[in-house]
Formats: sequence, structure tokens, C-alpha cells
Amino acid sequence: MKAVILVVFVLTVAAVLCLLEAYREQQYFKVTEDVVVSRRLNGLKKEKKIVFLSDLHNKEYGAGNERLLDAICKARPDLILIGGDMLVGKKGCSFAPALEFVSKLPAIAPVYYACGNHEQRMKRKPEVYGEVYQGYQKQLEECGVHFLENSSVLLKEDDCRIQISALELPLATYTKFKKYRVTEQDVTACIEKEAADYEILLAHNPVYFDAYKKWGADLVLSGHLHGGIIRLPGIGGLITPQAIPFPKYSGEMTTEGEQTIIVSRGLGTHTINLRFLNEAEMIVIHLRGEKDS
Repeated sequence: MKAVILVVFVLTVAAVLCLLEAYREQQYFKVTEDVVVSRRLNGLKKEKKIVFLSDLHNKEYGAGNERLLDAICKARPDLILIGGDMLVGKKGCSFAPALEFVSKLPAIAPVYYACGNHEQRMKRKPEVYGEVYQGYQKQLEECGVHFLENSSVLLKEDDCRIQISALELPLATYTKFKKYRVTEQDVTACIEKEAADYEILLAHNPVYFDAYKKWGADLVLSGHLHGGIIRLPGIGGLITPQAIPFPKYSGEMTTEGEQTIIVSRGLGTHTINLRFLNEAEMIVIHLRGEKDS
């Protein structure tokens, strides 16, 4: 009997500690520093810093997201890239927290915004959402935010031409309980690759990294998976929003050959408001040429 009581006690304590940790992870975020080195960036005279934000889902870290804004300011970025899902694409949900936060970013650094599936859904289904998304985008553009929608911008940084492209695949590629096939041709049909020294691709869903590589992306920035919701030590993320277990890329930097993908674990949650061993994060990316490393 004593052994049974001890086991029940230990399990109860463990469950309480897990719940407390899950609660803590909903209240805080970490700053992740990733260094990307490439010979294709040798034209840079010094490293360039990018703050990458994704999957905020209207989350607020302090009034007006002051804690998140402070962290971005401290990073002193040359560029801010947004990987989508800053709001929640559900009928009746307010976009005010996302609007208030993102509208303040151009005062820190140039901002380029790529849509996630939540923005894309609101944009593609006016019969459900009306003109809500269009109003959101218009107000942010008036504040100086640049939206990229299956389009690119070429930036001249020192002697290096860096192209930033944003990909919007069909909404069907986010369908639950189904593996969708995306090819290099599908990506090219959305974005024609232009000549540049270095290509950064904002692609919300990391599942299709193989297609992004074949298209020619040097660095892919993704989110969407929320780190796999629960992360298992030595394994990684548990499940995708499409209910596919153990995604290959779920919340880390991975380099294959000379091509890299950085998958943000996101800053917020929606529907399943849970994180465990999976802290929310803001990512600071240090771009360097091989000569500087």
C-alpha cells in the first residue's frame, strides 16, 4: 500500500510540475541567436542582423507587447522579417493586438511581411471574413510595412545582392490529416527566381523544404508548426497542425549542403493553447560571409 501511495504521490507531483512548466511557457519567450555563414554572402562588409518573427497569433507580452518590442530594440536589427500568422484567422477575432504591435516595427528597422495560412485564409475567403484582412494590410502599409505576396524584393547590402521572396502556396497545402505534394515547379509557378547573390525565402510551411531547396533558396525562414506543440528531448516536435507526427523540421536551424532552413517555434498559440518543453521564441539571425567566420 505504501508503494502505491508513493507512486501516486510522485505521479501527482510530476503532473503538477508539468502543468506549471506549460503555464510558464505560455507567459514568456526566449531570444534564439542563429548564425548563418555562406560564401555567397562574401560581398557583405560586416554581418547583417535579421529579427525573424512568426506565429504571434495576437499574443501579448506585456501591454502593447512592450517586452517583445524591447527585445527587438536590444537586438538592433538591420531588417525585420515576418513569417506570417501574426493574427488569428477566425471569424469574429480581433486583429488589434497584431496591428498595434506590427505597426511599431518600422520605427526600428525595415519590415517585410509574408502571409501565413491565417492571413491567407482571411484574404482568400471574403465571403466569410469580408474586408477585414484588407483593412489590416492597408493600415500596416500606411505605417511603412512592406507586404510580399508571391513576390520578391532585391536589397543591395554592401557588395551583396540579397533577394527576399515570400511564398504563398494554395490553402490546400495546409489541409489536416493529409500530406500534400509540392514540387519545385509549384514554387516557380508562384515566384520566378531572379539573379541574386543570396536568396532568402519566407515560406510559412517548412514541410516542403525539399521543393524550396530545388527552387534555389539559400535560406528558408518558416514557422507554422509551433515547434511541434510538445518537444521531446533528442527527437524534436511531436506533431504538426496537420496532425502529422514527428515533423522533420519543427523548430530549429538545419543546414543541408549549402542551404539552410530556420523554423521558428513561434511566439503564440491558437486552438490548442499548449506548449511543453517548447518555449516561444524570437529569432535573431546573423548573416555572415565565409571570410568573416
